[in-house]
Amino acid sequence: MTTREEKAPAVLYICAQPSPGAETRGLAEKRATEEGRDFATRHGLSITEVITDPYGEPVPQKRNGWNKVRELAKRGEVGAVITRWPTMISPNHERRYPEVAALQDCGTQVLFSWAPLAATVGGGATR
Repeated sequence: MTTREEKAPAVLYICAQPSPGAETRGLAEKRATEEGRDFATRHGLSITEVITDPYGEPVPQKRNGWNKVRELAKRGEVGAVITRWPTMISPNHERRYPEVAALQDCGTQVLFSWAPLAATVGGGATR
């Protein structure tokens, strides 16, 4: 009898600045999605939901998508949040660090899928 290995649940969070120009419209979001899915596969994570927010609001708690991420973490429904880079959470580290800490307090890890960040800190994990 074989058992199927269960993958840890993760959400992919995207808040990307739109690409300029008609020929590249949607490119940033597309790259973040592809990169996040590849990252999840390589790290044994199962993306249960892709959550997006429009770019421009620097305060994470003023974004509907980010609030959904926080709720999923509070309910223990997600073990990891994958995002391309830290600025998707907030361009201001003063606003970003408390958000990451709040997720970690719920047992949810924040992981960065962009290759240079993913390679430098434990597979993209925040400290």
